[in-house]
Amino acid sequence: MKHLFLIIITLITSITFAQETTVVSGTIKHKSNPIENATVEIVGTNFTTQTDSNGSYSFQNITKSNYKIQVTSVGYKTQRKNISIQSSAQTQLNFELISDDNELNEVVVSGTLKAVKRLESAVPVEVYSPVFFKKNPTPSIYEALQNVNGVRPQLNCGVCNTGDIHINGLEGPYTSVMIDGMPIVSSLSTVYGLSGIPNSLVERIEIVKGPASSLYGSEAVGGLINIITKNPNNAPIFSADVLTTSWLETNVDLGGKFNIKGRATSIVGLNYYNYGQTIDNDHDGFTDVTAQNRISVFNKWNFNRPQNRLFTVAVRGMYEDRWGGDTRWEKKYRGGDEIYGESIYTKRGELLGNYQLPTTEKLMLSFSGTMHFQDSRYGTTSYIANQKIAFIQLTWDKKIQNNDLLTGIASRYTYYDDNTTATAFVNENNPEKTWLPGIFAQDEISFKEKHKILLGIRYDYNSIHGNIFTPRFAYKVKFNDNNILRFNTGTGFRVVNLFTEDHAALTGSREVIIAENLDPEKSVNANLNYIKKIFLNNGTFLGIETTAFYTRFSNKIVSDYETDPNKIIYNNINGYALSQGISCNTDINFTNGLKFILGATYMDVSNVENGIKTRPFLTEKFTATWSVSYKINSIDLGIDYTGNCYSPMKLPLLSETDPRNPNSPWYSIQNIQFTYTGWKNFELYAGIKNLLNFTPKQNNPFLISRTEDPFDKNVQYDANGKVLVTPDNPYGLTFDTTYVYGANQGIRGFFGLRYNLF
Repeated sequence: MKHLFLIIITLITSITFAQETTVVSGTIKHKSNPIENATVEIVGTNFTTQTDSNGSYSFQNITKSNYKIQVTSVGYKTQRKNISIQSSAQTQLNFELISDDNELNEVVVSGTLKAVKRLESAVPVEVYSPVFFKKNPTPSIYEALQNVNGVRPQLNCGVCNTGDIHINGLEGPYTSVMIDGMPIVSSLSTVYGLSGIPNSLVERIEIVKGPASSLYGSEAVGGLINIITKNPNNAPIFSADVLTTSWLETNVDLGGKFNIKGRATSIVGLNYYNYGQTIDNDHDGFTDVTAQNRISVFNKWNFNRPQNRLFTVAVRGMYEDRWGGDTRWEKKYRGGDEIYGESIYTKRGELLGNYQLPTTEKLMLSFSGTMHFQDSRYGTTSYIANQKIAFIQLTWDKKIQNNDLLTGIASRYTYYDDNTTATAFVNENNPEKTWLPGIFAQDEISFKEKHKILLGIRYDYNSIHGNIFTPRFAYKVKFNDNNILRFNTGTGFRVVNLFTEDHAALTGSREVIIAENLDPEKSVNANLNYIKKIFLNNGTFLGIETTAFYTRFSNKIVSDYETDPNKIIYNNINGYALSQGISCNTDINFTNGLKFILGATYMDVSNVENGIKTRPFLTEKFTATWSVSYKINSIDLGIDYTGNCYSPMKLPLLSETDPRNPNSPWYSIQNIQFTYTGWKNFELYAGIKNLLNFTPKQNNPFLISRTEDPFDKNVQYDANGKVLVTPDNPYGLTFDTTYVYGANQGIRGFFGLRYNLF
């Protein structure tokens, strides 16, 4: 019995020591700044966690063994460290992450609503960091996108200079623009939503080309632009960026961070833009660029919660006053017929947030709300509109073995009212109120390490148009770390409000005709994406990403400018529309500091109606972008040469006698910048924009027709309403501002100063 007792004691002691556990903890930092929400995992186990606001992580109950710990975070290179645990003493393991300038290694969220390394995502997502946009500094994100391959800012009005974003030849309303994943930039705000976001607070911009409606609903029919703002914990204590040009454009970006100890961290950003000149270099009596006075304030809070649960809230307010037109115009002429001007007052407020519920399951509540008020005068035409959008979404994120599930419910409410016939019923005001509830599910299934399939479906019910289904399928094969192939297909939908999206309908003298009740537009898309990484023996890195895309639209709404020069006629196409082509992005990094980012896209965009194929207006067949950067370390000087090139586009003419070119020429906007970084925390930059001094007026007698008679007081018509050719009107035209395809602003210098205090 005595020996049996000793044996039992020995066994219990052995088991106890065999199962003895310890704690592994540490901090994740970058240049002494803590990194929040970095993912820390023990490779080959189920242990995974995220860092808190202090950059700290901890693993409990770790048994004695040898492990490999991996850390990943947005914008930083992945790090792995081996660790050997042989005792019960707590082990401290810290990481110092290095910034990752290679866009192929970014972590993205837009493709699947989950944070995932870009190369691991089944959905192709393009990522652009502030480093990319600093190569050609601009006062707004709208202008900054001009150097992104396949993305083109398009001016829609030659006087007020409003515009939208084209992706792969598709007009702006087909692109959903989001801030931190919230659909707050849509409909009325599409034209102005990309202005006034402080560039200093942007962490990165993610772009998905192709429908994303199975996750994001309406508007994401042709593409998605997601602006990710900085995490307050990672932002500098103070930042400033002041830019001015030889045209006396002034842009100021200010940012600051403060902490409420142990409770929250907040960042505040201010953007101010002013341009008050009345330059008329094309001598038509009208301003070449609209005068603008804009101020925007952004504030984001990150609250500390138990177990690192997420809670962020952000607000933004914007006010803008812009005008263009006759150089003699003053505010006293606003809305009158004495001197022509287009004057737009915009007030906008936004609220967005994310709250992780205090449950064992990962449940995330996301919400946003916007208010947008616009008071415009296009000559004597008044456009006063009020739009409110409320959005709420609850998602459940669950990983079960090889299945990565995401399900959610969402609802969007849109209120829209204006002073046009769009919200009138039997001579009474009838604001449009639309509910759009939806439910969606997504499953990302991994087969070993090489194969991954994504299945998704969404159901929405529109209070006007009824039921809408949007399925999605994606397949990724990872041959190895340097060769990845993806295939994606899915559908998208968009509920349309013409008056909020087509400002050509409100400018000039054209009458808007809606030929029928417009149905929601729908699209089916397929794309094939291939990524190749090449590491040469001399250390040079070459990344190549090629995508072939095909999108077919049904119910597409087309605008007819040609049937009647005094009208714009809208209806659903009796047929279909296509957008197809191929694009390629190349990233080359040499060991001597020379870096190339090159992109090119060839596309065939067409409308097919009654068996006849036509090319839409303002759609190029080929576009190219480039960025060449080199750093001379000995003198702390960086050089950036950026540019783009566009093939001819079909342009809207008023009549057969219109003397303007029916197609735009090949044209290119090129820029050069020099940046000095020899002073601590400062960057001094200067350069030249539009080196070739290109303006749309070249090879055209005029851009805006009949600026001498903008109210058409001297235009004569025949019995059928056709404009007559008279000595005073030799081309038989009316006043019109729709002939525009690029900014009417020539060569100019710029100078700026940046300061960051960490």
